[in-house]
Amino acid sequence: MEQVEFMKVFWKHNWKDEPKVMFYEVDLTDGRYITKAIEIFADRTEKHIEDFYRDVIEVTEIPTADEFNQGIFGEEFAACCISKEEFEAVWNTDFYEGSFHKNIP
Repeated sequence: MEQVEFMKVFWKHNWKDEPKVMFYEVDLTDGRYITKAIEIFADRTEKHIEDFYRDVIEVTEIPTADEFNQGIFGEEFAACCISKEEFEAVWNTDFYEGSFHKNIP
């Protein structure tokens, strides 16, 4: 049985060419590997990625939302788990209308 988790990761920065929000579909069957991703840029445009590891040299697992929120990968990241429906709603659009910031307690 396939086990999947959906995440939203916020990245606080001022770079124009880097995404500000990332959505991940994570396969939990054998590790934490991304199967699909959506990158959201400051102008609210989206980049949909169906083969996340296509151009990488080394495949690594994605951290959990808790690990992002603990600052292990930098204080500029905040993350939360989301529903499959929320992921698919963004996947089926070309323009992001959501928030760029997440307040993590």
